[in-house]
Amino acid sequence: MDDRLFKSAMGKFASGVTVITTETDEIYGMTANAFMSVSLDPKLVVVSVSKNATCHEKIKEAGTFSVSILSQEQEKYSMYFARQLKEDIEVSFERFEGQPIIEDSLASLVCRVHSTHETGDHTLFVGEVINLQVQDGDPLLYFEGKYNKFAE
Repeated sequence: MDDRLFKSAMGKFASGVTVITTETDEIYGMTANAFMSVSLDPKLVVVSVSKNATCHEKIKEAGTFSVSILSQEQEKYSMYFARQLKEDIEVSFERFEGQPIIEDSLASLVCRVHSTHETGDHTLFVGEVINLQVQDGDPLLYFEGKYNKFAE
């Protein structure tokens, strides 16, 4: 199988969209849909980060990361952190447990790196959830390389 066919098959899996942030000397962020819950006791999540991504080394350095689960009104943030926009936008960060999160996200989780697993061209960062906050709204969805919204 070639890379295009593999990517096409993976695009058949509908997912939510997150922005992963970390902070060392400044705030760094990336869009990720490779995110999942792993364990309830302890509370663990995992995010898959390309070894080529700036965030990869910054998460290792900081030892912490935050996950902002985006609402359907926050598509511009996903595009910005995926480097799909040509122009800069103003990102509304707020602080939660001292960490940067995207303001008004559906859910925000602050995590301490619990373990890392290098696999292929990515690293799986397992994060122990320190704290989280949740609000109502509709999620931003991603399917076949396009953003989608729930139909009424």
